[in-house]
Amino acid sequence: MTELTGKTVLLTGALGTLGRAQANRLARAGASLLLLDRPDTGGGEEFAAETARAYTGKAVYIGEDLNDLAAAERRVFVLAREHGGIDILINNAALIINKPFEAFSLEEYEDQVRVNSSAAFALARAVAPAMKGRGYGKIVNFCSVTLNGRWDGYVPYVASKGAMLGLTKSLARELGPHGVRVNAVSPGAVVSEAEARVFADRLQAYNDWILENQSLKARIQPEDVAELVHFLVSPASDMISGQNIAVDGGW
Repeated sequence: MTELTGKTVLLTGALGTLGRAQANRLARAGASLLLLDRPDTGGGEEFAAETARAYTGKAVYIGEDLNDLAAAERRVFVLAREHGGIDILINNAALIINKPFEAFSLEEYEDQVRVNSSAAFALARAVAPAMKGRGYGKIVNFCSVTLNGRWDGYVPYVASKGAMLGLTKSLARELGPHGVRVNAVSPGAVVSEAEARVFADRLQAYNDWILENQSLKARIQPEDVAELVHFLVSPASDMISGQNIAVDGGW
């Protein structure tokens, strides 16, 4: 399927497990990709080149740190101008740390809120003018199953995702009259490198807990989330906006 041919996608957090799965799925649908991740992540140019070769399309790595909101916004505004507008923005980037509430510093709290939700506001400001000018656009924000309140040790992360949900709802209302659709995706516990890192000392126990709590007794894969994102940025979802859709295995 090539329903995204001619569309330019800006995907943040593109080099993580979820980002790579989305990049591959959207490239397969014909999209041109701007793959944004931190400059110190490594392997960005190689992944972009591999993606472009695999799907005979276009993929460009953009090294940018979302911690600097003003710089990131300026960079994306320039990218939108250079590419004749960005058709689809996917705010996938996130920081996640697991430890007790009292152990977090104010700086750690602010870092997670900045990257996990404030950056989405900044980048939406950068892409919105061209989307409004064309009368069409798609923005997908990443929320989280942790908003259901059954997860301990993620206070800054959950707070940032709550802000992301509010941003999604309010942007959908404000941009809707201009033809811009804004939705959120809430992944459950996805098998990923972040999971392996955060729960390195108790990974099997964590896996067992997930399967005990999910209705579906199988782990969510990155490709499951990528399929939902693909649907939300495709014409098939043009009458869906302001929604938060979970891929959580029936949590």
